[in-house]
Amino acid sequence: MTLASRRTLFVQRHLDPASRLSEVLFGLIMVLGMTLTAGLSATGGAAGVYQLLQTALGCNIAWGIIDGIMYVMNCVTERVEKAHLIEAIQRAPDARTALGIVRDKIEPQFETLTRPAHREEFSRSILEYLADSEAPTTSITKEDLYGAVACFGEVFLSCLPVALPFVIFSEPTLALRVSNFLLIGMLYLVGHKWAVYAHTNHLVTGLTMVAIGLVLVGVAILLGG
Repeated sequence: MTLASRRTLFVQRHLDPASRLSEVLFGLIMVLGMTLTAGLSATGGAAGVYQLLQTALGCNIAWGIIDGIMYVMNCVTERVEKAHLIEAIQRAPDARTALGIVRDKIEPQFETLTRPAHREEFSRSILEYLADSEAPTTSITKEDLYGAVACFGEVFLSCLPVALPFVIFSEPTLALRVSNFLLIGMLYLVGHKWAVYAHTNHLVTGLTMVAIGLVLVGVAILLGG
């Protein structure tokens, strides 16, 4: 198995398709905004190109680290909420109160997946399971850290192509334009992948993703970002 295949399997094991696409999308938007902003003050020649390269790589690394940390925090938060739910059910004074907790906290999440006639049985089966369950750990786990690494890798490696023009070209303006062109193309590819995942029109979704990315970048720049 090649290194690329192992990386793909690692990322797929720890991030679902929607999360993977979101990581790449926001990473690309961040890089586009940062390079456009840096391009306004970049000097000419090799020094300017190096400045843009530092900006692109620095943005990739920073966003990857931030995303990894947020992933760990989200995982811990989800387990804390589940632990609180299990504790509330197990501490309920009677079965009726415990069943009410299940109906309030869990049943609404499955309204579109179950028929009204079956929800009572469904809620009771969940109550029976949680009443004897052990609350999950609320500390950081090895799987959380693996997911954080997957987030970082997905952001950093997916955004690397937009930094290549700053290595190839010696003129900052040309390098920035080529980088922006590649980045917009990658936004379209992300939209295309999202369309495959969501079963929507590929062309429309791809163009919409490009438009959303450009609007968000424009807003960020106008607000001083």
